[in-house]
Amino acid sequence: MKMRRMGADGPEVSAIGIGAMSFSDFYGPTDETHSHAILDAALEAGVTHVDTANVYGMGGSERAIGSYLKAHPGARDRFHIATKASITRDSDGNRCFDNSAAHLEAELDKSLERLGIDCVDLFYIHRRDPNIPVEEATENLARLVRAGKTRAIGFSEIAPSSLRLAMAVHPVAAVQSEYSLSTRAPELGLVQTCAELGVALVAFSPVGRSLLTDHPLAPEVIPTLGWLSTNPRFQEPNLSANLKITDGFRALAAEMGEPAAALAIAWLLRQGDHVIPIPGTRSVEHFSELVRGTEIELTDDDMARIERVLPVGWAHGDRYSAAQWVGPERYC
Repeated sequence: MKMRRMGADGPEVSAIGIGAMSFSDFYGPTDETHSHAILDAALEAGVTHVDTANVYGMGGSERAIGSYLKAHPGARDRFHIATKASITRDSDGNRCFDNSAAHLEAELDKSLERLGIDCVDLFYIHRRDPNIPVEEATENLARLVRAGKTRAIGFSEIAPSSLRLAMAVHPVAAVQSEYSLSTRAPELGLVQTCAELGVALVAFSPVGRSLLTDHPLAPEVIPTLGWLSTNPRFQEPNLSANLKITDGFRALAAEMGEPAAALAIAWLLRQGDHVIPIPGTRSVEHFSELVRGTEIELTDDDMARIERVLPVGWAHGDRYSAAQWVGPERYC
């Protein structure tokens, strides 16, 4: 397995990780047995980075990882574990964000209990709290490093300008952002800023929430998947248009003798040595396709062929709905 560094002075981790949102029912029903099978396959393949969050399955993802670690002594030392916090509810039940020191520490303590460990390797602020300056939020994370509860800190979905402000307070190991052949906004500043500052860019949804695979989610399944059912790219007429366009990508992958998901991962890994995709899956078979992406060496000609099939801006529909855009920082 190829390795990449998690931050300028951080540890080496596998070139891809596991996006453990798939250990919840976000993309369809799953259970602990399936999640443990993915973790077994990860250890066998040398995949070491596991990314979860307190809100994935309302702690279910973390509990699945924790039960695996308990059942497999020694596995903790082989995994680099990241989790996140700050998405919460106000007194009226409305979704909001809390970057306060008290909230972050309390949520991390709960995560550590569910995971069954004393310290995570990386702890992210999941979404920026607009009421707290990023410098203060960074110091709140840094306190947790000094307390020995996390080894490193990160942010999810922040702007390059916010990253620069955070780095002036404490080293940031990673920024997490959606990045793939279908979502290329990070190329307008985030990819470059992370490379300049020695920050890992952890790319979630690297296979376009199934659009960049050989078996995209069936149209009849999408209405059953709450969050995805309201996402513009998966609503008609956008969905049919996106499936038709990505048919060309699937055909190109078949011509090259590779799974489409593997080709999407290989393309992303070519975008910089600091880019670390974290695909999620509920299938060991699909997991092997994702791992295959780390083994493909794309030539410049291969990259050009891919970009001809899926040029910048090909996707129909925004990546988020208006409601889903609440939280991520827009910078372009």
